[in-house]
Amino acid sequence: MNTLFVVIIGAVVIWAAYNLYARRIDKNIIQANASKATPAKMYMDGVDFMPASRNVLYGYHFKSIAAAGPIVGPITAANLWGWLPSLAWLLIGVSFIGWVSDYSAIMLSVRNDGNSLSATAHKLIAPRTRTIMFVFIFFYLLLVAGAFVGILAAILSARPDVPFGILMLAVAGLLASQMLYKWKMSLPLVTLIVVGIAIVAMVLGPAGRVYEGAVLKEEGPVGKAVQGINTAINGISGGQALYQVTDPTFADPRIPPPGADGKRASTPIYNAESNLVSTMPSYLFWVLFLFVFSYLGANLPIWRFAQPVNYIGFWVSLITIVISGFGMIVAPLTGITDASGAPIGAFALDAVKAQPWVPQGGVAWQPLWPMLFVTIACGSISGWHALFGSVGTARQLEYETDGLPVGGGAMFTENVLALLALTAVSIAGAGGGGGRFAAGVGKLMNAATFGALPEVFGTALGFGAFVVIVLTVVQLVFRVMRVTLTEWVGDTFAAVRNMHVSSIISMILTLALVLTGTWVYLWQLFGAANQLMAALSLLVVTVWLKSEKRNAAYALWPTVFMYITTLAATAVTARNLYETIAIKAGMGGISVIGAWAMIVVSALLLVAALFIGYDGWKAYRRYASGAKPTTAPAATGK
Repeated sequence: MNTLFVVIIGAVVIWAAYNLYARRIDKNIIQANASKATPAKMYMDGVDFMPASRNVLYGYHFKSIAAAGPIVGPITAANLWGWLPSLAWLLIGVSFIGWVSDYSAIMLSVRNDGNSLSATAHKLIAPRTRTIMFVFIFFYLLLVAGAFVGILAAILSARPDVPFGILMLAVAGLLASQMLYKWKMSLPLVTLIVVGIAIVAMVLGPAGRVYEGAVLKEEGPVGKAVQGINTAINGISGGQALYQVTDPTFADPRIPPPGADGKRASTPIYNAESNLVSTMPSYLFWVLFLFVFSYLGANLPIWRFAQPVNYIGFWVSLITIVISGFGMIVAPLTGITDASGAPIGAFALDAVKAQPWVPQGGVAWQPLWPMLFVTIACGSISGWHALFGSVGTARQLEYETDGLPVGGGAMFTENVLALLALTAVSIAGAGGGGGRFAAGVGKLMNAATFGALPEVFGTALGFGAFVVIVLTVVQLVFRVMRVTLTEWVGDTFAAVRNMHVSSIISMILTLALVLTGTWVYLWQLFGAANQLMAALSLLVVTVWLKSEKRNAAYALWPTVFMYITTLAATAVTARNLYETIAIKAGMGGISVIGAWAMIVVSALLLVAALFIGYDGWKAYRRYASGAKPTTAPAATGK
């Protein structure tokens, strides 16, 4: 198996799914009509409702949905079950479920005056469904924030070459907004300047590093400065860990990949004998750094920070995908080898890895079904896409006919990023998180430049690109999170209506989850909640189609599959938390607290989803018998 095969099969499947299936649904069932006025035109206010070119909106939607999910999910899944099941689910999932969720959620909102999913559920299903969805969405977003912040903080604390690029990304974002909206400079010139600043900063991070073969011996000037900051902060605790956590699946990004002998080496953070990962004060510092970055994105006017930062992130993502994609084509054709002499284009990871189908006491249970389908949290299907698309992208759609290229097109593009991540880990070998993505990208960039860019330098750039890709979405997660919290409890607790109060509450809860959670379970619980969010959005779409007397089958069957699968996966994840952490002897107190907290969240999500599913089924049957929807609540969700 080699990288060129992934390029070919991915291109063929994506082309066929979009042109032979998605276009047919758009034409025959949704019946998108360019002459119909969209909410962006009807309610144009220059803030939320604003018509945008579909080319601009495509880039905006893609960068707003593509974060850690399409990268970490396929990498974690490939380590657990092999590259073949992961590849199959990525291609089958995006073809029949992923684009359906993204595109349909956008069109649902467009056809319902730009209302959010919760507001539309109030109208189509039942008033209590809106309230329950607020509860579900907030805790779902809490898991998203916890999973993403946790993995980013681990990388920033372990890679001194990365933080400078992130700091300059924030500076470039503020500069871009000033040049575009205040100084009225041209977009191409602004793009050249700010994207250039971000990339140069990413290059300066690893510049000057000293390697002995593939082993890092000394950091460069920027890395040394960051190391000095980490050392000073860790001195607060005398260089001792605040506490330790364990990861039975070895997917935590702080755990090094196994060597040629299959064994993992101990590091200052990881003890290979005990499998314990140390949480240092510097880790907490980088969590707070991420909160400051996200606070700006969540509370400043969207044009001032979040939008320009995401725009820069789009170009960083695109450049990474294009260069690495070229490397996927070139590597097998040229036979170029890496530093160890192995062909870069050849897969080093097993095609299939067996996991026990029967649970064992005290051991994490990872059956292929349902866990594969939530571990790959994006790339195939994602609830975040539907949630964001319905409250953001749908309100900027200029023509109904733009819905498919924007929503469906961006989802298929994210699938390309997921295929790149899967390829990266497959050629780099076993290992978790951003580390394997960066290592694989480093190899592919080396191949794409015909050896001109050293592999170790490409790997460092891969780390920077990974963090940029993820961080640009995290700020939007907190933005949606504080809006959801305000709409949910703002009438009861007036203080929460203040955006700063709701943002700080959201970040405090996220901090608690990050510090007490075992990363891989937090990730899989986020994945289950994410896919369950997608199932619930598809449920609302299905009910809407039935109320409109349209054929709902293309959304109904994905709804059924994802609903059953994600309920089962949430239960399995809760079981794993209970067996391997909550009641296991010798576990640290904070890990046990975190495990029980996530078990409670799991139960909460299950109960909420069961209520929504029951109400949705009743509404579906009601419309099947000829009933009509109720009137939408005034100004809800706008």
